Parts: sequence; structure tokens; C-alpha cells
Amino acid sequence: MYLLNKSEGQIYVYTAPFRGSFSGVYSKALRIAGLGSYVLISQFLKGGVNQGVERSLLLCGRLEWMRPSFTGYLDELSFKLSEREILATKAVQEVWNYTKEQLLKGGLDQLVLDELGLAISWGYLDKQEVLTAVKSRAGRMDIILTGPLVPIELMAMADRVKQSSRKS
Repeated sequence: MYLLNKSEGQIYVYTAPFRGSFSGVYSKALRIAGLGSYVLISQFLKGGVNQGVERSLLLCGRLEWMRPSFTGYLDELSFKLSEREILATKAVQEVWNYTKEQLLKGGLDQLVLDELGLAISWGYLDKQEVLTAVKSRAGRMDIILTGPLVPIELMAMADRVKQSSRKS
């Protein structure tokens, strides 16, 4: 009797020097969810809708889509955090903590991490914690990272990197 090894999930990076250019990734995630795969889309810097983990959207019964529980625009943190920035940081970290739990649990087929690199670069998330979680991911889950400023360490882990130099 032959046992086949489970294939390991892939890491894909779609990056560009500007924000908001990866709508194709989202339509593919919706399509594969509609075909029966479990997908989580975590948008780390898309505030404005006060969504959070408790109010994440569930589409097709298999695609969970979440944004931080924050009503304002999220941008780079200042050296001395204001009350607004503290609330924004907590909201982004709430999304990350839930995402990390799903990443390590392994029940997903695909995980989309939107603007994760910016969230790290702008001071919302700890780069080493993110790297450790991605390295420790469970099973056959594909991970897709989108957005500018993806850390070189994550790019080095990727099976495929696509860099766009112009707005589409």
C-alpha cells in the first residue's frame, strides 16, 4: 500500500508600490469558496466600517471576510501614540490574533492577508510574531499576501511573487 504525502500549502505574494490593486485576488477567493473551499480574508488596514471579528462577513457559507473594528482611516503610527492610534492598534491586533489562530489551527484552505506588510511596517504588528506564525502554519493552507511593503523575509518564503509597478 502506498501513502501519498499531503501537499504543503503555497505562499503567494502580490505586491505593488501603491494600495488597493488586488481585486483579482478577492474574486478568486470568492470563487474557490463558492466551489467548497474554506477561505479567510483579513484586511488589516481597511478601517471605516467598524467591523471587527464579531461582525465579520460570511459569504457562500465558506468565506469569512474581516476588517478592524475601527471607524477611521488607518495610517502609519506616530512615535507617541495618541488615544486614536491606541484604539486603531487594538483593532488591527484583534484581527491579527483571530487570523493567527486560524492560521495555526489549519481549518482553512486559503488565507488572504491584505496589507499585512504595511501593518508591520507602520507599527501595528510585530514582524517576528508574523514570521513565526506563517512558518508554523498548519497543513495545506495556501497563504496570499497582498499590498505594498511586504517584508523581505516573507517574500523569501513565497513560492510565487508577483510585483506590479503600475496601477491597474
